[in-house]
Amino acid sequence: MLLNLIRHSVDDDMKTNNVIQNRTTSRTRLKILSSMLAGIFNVLLVSPSIASGSDANPVADATSSTKEQSGNNIDSIVSTTPNAAILLYHHVSSSTPASTSISPEAFKSHMEYLDAHHTVVSLQDVVSAIQHNTTLPENAVAITFDDGYANILDNAHPILADLGFPYTVFINPDEIGVGPKQLTWEQVIAMHNDGVVFANHTLDHLHMLNGEQAMGERAWLEKVWQNVESAEKKIEDKLDISLKYLAYPFGEYNTALANKLKAEGYIGFGQHSGAVGPSSDMQALPRFPAAGPYANLATLKTKLNSLAMPVTQSSHKDPRMTTRNLSSPISLTIDSDDVRLTQVNCFFGGDPIETSLEENVLTFTLDETLPIGRSRVNCTAPSNAQSGRYYWYSTPFFVADEDGNYPD
Repeated sequence: MLLNLIRHSVDDDMKTNNVIQNRTTSRTRLKILSSMLAGIFNVLLVSPSIASGSDANPVADATSSTKEQSGNNIDSIVSTTPNAAILLYHHVSSSTPASTSISPEAFKSHMEYLDAHHTVVSLQDVVSAIQHNTTLPENAVAITFDDGYANILDNAHPILADLGFPYTVFINPDEIGVGPKQLTWEQVIAMHNDGVVFANHTLDHLHMLNGEQAMGERAWLEKVWQNVESAEKKIEDKLDISLKYLAYPFGEYNTALANKLKAEGYIGFGQHSGAVGPSSDMQALPRFPAAGPYANLATLKTKLNSLAMPVTQSSHKDPRMTTRNLSSPISLTIDSDDVRLTQVNCFFGGDPIETSLEENVLTFTLDETLPIGRSRVNCTAPSNAQSGRYYWYSTPFFVADEDGNYPD
């Protein structure tokens, strides 16, 4: 049935990724030498597990795929600390807005790379592992889409279904079957029956922070929350599922909204970058954009291998800004000996910014004026134990225009 319904019809991450790639390249020769030496020792020494004929236990999970790496079949290595990268796509098409689109050919190359080098798991598995501090496969990745476009079914679903990859689509129920190039409810139901997960992106893709300052927090929050609950009910009525997952349209949220999500038992997803792990904010989980200027697979590889920066405290309490300048430096408390803070770098607008370090507290200063709309500071630091992997943390900022609204 589903196949019959298939119709035939920006910024910091790139600079951050380039710096990481340059560092990683400088270590390549050492890694090759280490691999050669390790091979020699493996010939000389027989491990107890091999001698006894035992094998490592693969991760048995119906919603994940254990893949091949470098042409050899390997079992999934289980990470004792849950960590995953969540990818964000919108359009899978060559004829839609370039800023939010990836061509079907490039999308297929992304998925083939994941098939060879990562373990794709469901978004529910990632959330559950973080909530309960349970294991995930090493190099776990979850795939998400925002907005419910028909080209997800036309161009992405066949690739994902062929590889057996689970994925989640965040939809606006009032746009389904109505908005241009949107899925129909018949298609959504058929995809749901085929295993695709659908979740809440508000009724109509509003800017959730619009009017907050003019209306006052209580009236504003009541209005936007009615939108969220109405969208959740429509999804439940159509699909008999209510995950209570909300992807903020445009990634915009504030502390009051995040607190409301937490009180109502919702999980929130943003559009700022970074991996997710036990220290992540469950009402503002980051996702890596993987389309438009971020579709380059060469730069995406580093992000896919990133680790969630274990930030236990931030002095920056609300991403919604009332001015366009920071009143004071922002400090992040980082709780892990594996983060090499002596080599941390932070970036804003693609350029490095001033940082300081006192024990495990990283402080960055931002002298630039924040732009109207969305921006962020990305901070990265290498892992001591896992060569070539970097911890990643993003601090988002949302600034309204003079009318209290936010641009697309």
